[in-house]
Amino acid sequence: MSELSRREMVAWLATLPIAQAALAAERALHATTPFAPKFFTPHEWRTVRLLADYIIPRDARSGSATDAGVPEFIDFIMTDRPQERLAMRGGLHWLDNHCRDQFNTSFADCTPAQQTSVLDKISSPPVEFFTMFRDLTATGFWSSKMGVADLRYIGNTVVHEWNGCPDAALAKLGVSY
Repeated sequence: MSELSRREMVAWLATLPIAQAALAAERALHATTPFAPKFFTPHEWRTVRLLADYIIPRDARSGSATDAGVPEFIDFIMTDRPQERLAMRGGLHWLDNHCRDQFNTSFADCTPAQQTSVLDKISSPPVEFFTMFRDLTATGFWSSKMGVADLRYIGNTVVHEWNGCPDAALAKLGVSY
């Protein structure tokens, strides 16, 4: 076995927090008692679950972000990254204030049509909070067991015979060997 370079070791260590968060979310999904968020208030928790499912809803291929444990993943990330807490809490507060100004109620208590109209406004061009939340949702989902299955990832399998790159792909790239 060869020695790891410093670059390879740093890259490997950088993946540990995400892997740890994914494992925490997976454990929370299979727990016999309901998950109790460590960072989010009950009202924020309700909003986080709604937002995550708007970003990655359930479809014919797989479950929603909530089904995959994304809110639990985000809660873990907020406990692990104190520098992001203010932005998260501030964004959730801004979202509620915006909804109160427009609809006289919090985001979680708006109708689905009202929620969608607000999300359409903040998603393109995305406000900073929405970008952070969307990125956390995507990371949590596609690093979960459900997300990996949704991608139909077939890596880490044995290739019994390698015949090289297909000729059509080589031609398209303009390379040969």
